[in-house]
This record gives sequence, structure tokens and C-alpha cells, in this order.
Amino acid sequence: MGSRLGRRGRATPKVIAGMAVGIRRPLPPMEALSADEIPTGSQWQYEPKWDGFRCIVFRDGNKVELQSKSGRSLTRYFPELVGAVADLKVQRFVADGEIVVPVGGAFSFDALLQRIHPAASRVGKLATETPALLILFDLLADPDGGSLLENTLDVRRCELEAFFRKYCRTAPRLRLSPVTTRLADAKSWLKRTGAMLDGVIAKRRDLPYQSGNRNGMHKIKNYRSADCTVGGFRYNEGKPLVGSLLLGLYDKSGLLHYVGFTSSIRQQDKLALTAKLKPLIAAPGFTGDAPGAPSRWSTGRSAAWEPLRPKLVVEVSYDHFSGGRFRHGTTLLRWRPDKAPLQCTFDQVRQLKRSMMALLSDSNRAAAR
Repeated sequence: MGSRLGRRGRATPKVIAGMAVGIRRPLPPMEALSADEIPTGSQWQYEPKWDGFRCIVFRDGNKVELQSKSGRSLTRYFPELVGAVADLKVQRFVADGEIVVPVGGAFSFDALLQRIHPAASRVGKLATETPALLILFDLLADPDGGSLLENTLDVRRCELEAFFRKYCRTAPRLRLSPVTTRLADAKSWLKRTGAMLDGVIAKRRDLPYQSGNRNGMHKIKNYRSADCTVGGFRYNEGKPLVGSLLLGLYDKSGLLHYVGFTSSIRQQDKLALTAKLKPLIAAPGFTGDAPGAPSRWSTGRSAAWEPLRPKLVVEVSYDHFSGGRFRHGTTLLRWRPDKAPLQCTFDQVRQLKRSMMALLSDSNRAAAR
């Protein structure tokens, strides 16, 4: 990083970019390499993967800055967090964390996205109605202004826990992320929270802060699966072959609502699948919400689609279901001829609104001891 380590293993402070700490701003955060399995070994520690906005918080005297993963400022969008950091009895520090918005015991990504709004009055209203939390998981500069970037993670975690005990125990908008070196604990988080937790993060305890690269951190996503009725399809652009299947779920009134798509169809299967779908083309396809309606997750794809009689069921994997939609495209796992289309209901993607705040509470009670 260009900083020299002092006698106590911390980088010599420097005044850079207007902050009286040894950190250059914007600071590229550590990034994660996607992995299918949780890595094991004494060099790894595990943390929950939170579904929020990555945030590096800078405090220098009266100045507070919230930096996004991309290096942009989030400060104006979360005034309640700026106030919470400013109220801490510490003049300077830099920490890495995640901004989340708790709603009913769960974390709402929709509520988080609503904060990115040009009107300060709207942001202020939402900050009061649905205040955010800042979950801290790394300390990058200490209260003396010394950079900790070149310290190993096990040292930084000890510094973070001491910092949190001293300054943050009574701060209602700040939380300490749980951590464990036991694989069984990490797996228990997934079991305890079910589909609520975004996954597990594995970090190398023996490395310094890996700013801007993926060398020291793996993310293992908590993918889920759901059975969906195929309510329509889209052709590949410029080709008479199916390009994506349009997925639906039934509500309690028996209406079929569009919830997303899957385009992970093998090229060699498209000709036969197109032939299978064509005889089923018939309106309306979806009897509730239909494709082409405004969606937060719209990708600008063509609105043209072919409706199908609800005869086919597929099982897909997904990472998030929010606002009545799969947030991203899904992956086709298999066809389900054994399932009746009417069995594909919203019940299977309902998120249990429990455990997420409890998971944080356990960690913060431990830190207070």
C-alpha cells in the first residue's frame, strides 16, 4: 500500500486526500472471488454475507464520509448513519462495512434502493421511517489515525472488536458483524436464517487488507430454488428460436403473475424446445402481472413475448426474490412434469422475517462482554 509499518505493527500515519488518517480516499475495498464451496483451514475466518450496500466509513474530526464500493459518496443518502458516526466519542477512524435497512426483522433491499433519490426531503423522510444500520466487519484506520491496511486480518479484527466495545456499544445504528473460525458455525448461520442470508464470506486471516483485489476473500452465495409455471417465452433476437422462458407464480386468488425469466437454455436444446412451445401459444399467458410492466430489475430487453397456456413447470435456482420478482436472471435446473402448474405459488419464495437481527444481536452481545 506504500505505508511503512511502525513498531507496533501498524502503518505510519500520513495526511492524504484531506483526511488526517493514513488512508487515501476513495479506497477500493476488498473484493470477493465467487466460490461454490466454503474453503477450510486454519487461515480462514467466516462472516455472514449481508445483502446491502458495501460502505467504507471515514471519520476525521467533524467530517464523516460514506464511500460506496465504486468509490462514490453515499453520505447524502443516509443522514441517520452520518449522525450516528458523528456522535461517536472518537475523532478519527476508517472502517469497512455494509449498509442494510431492517424491515420486520429482515433486511429489505428494495427499501435500501429507495434511498438513492435526488430529493433531500424524500431521503430524510425515509431515514426516519426506515432507518438504516451500518454493520462493521473491518477496521482500516485506528483512532490515532494509523493505517491498519498492512496488518493481517486477525490483528485488524481484534482492533475492530476493541474499537466497537469502547465506542459503539451504545450506538443504535451501528452493529458488529459476527465472525467465526469454525466451519460448523458458518453452516449454522445458513440453516438458522434459511433464504434470508445472502451467503457466507470467507476471508484469509493471515493477509493484509486486499484493497481492490480478490486474493483474500471468497463469497459463497446462498442460492435457493423454486418451481415456476412457464407463462410465456421470448425468441432470441433475430432468430426463430426460444431465447428465454418467462416464469410465473400463482397468488392465493389463482392469478398467475410474472416473476422473472430464465435464459440458461442449452443451445442444442433450443430447436426442440421451440417446437414444444409453439403448440401451447395462447393468450393471456399471465393473468396477473405480465411481462413488460415497469420493474426495478428491468434490463431493457424487448417487451415482445409469446403467451403460453400454463402447462409446463420448471425448477430454477435464484439468489434473491424481492418486490415480487427474481432480482436477477435465474438458472434452469430441470423440468418438473411431476408438478401441477397451480402448485407453483408464492408460498415457496416467502422469506421468513426472523433471525437476521437476532444474528447481529448475538454478535453484539458477545462484543459487549
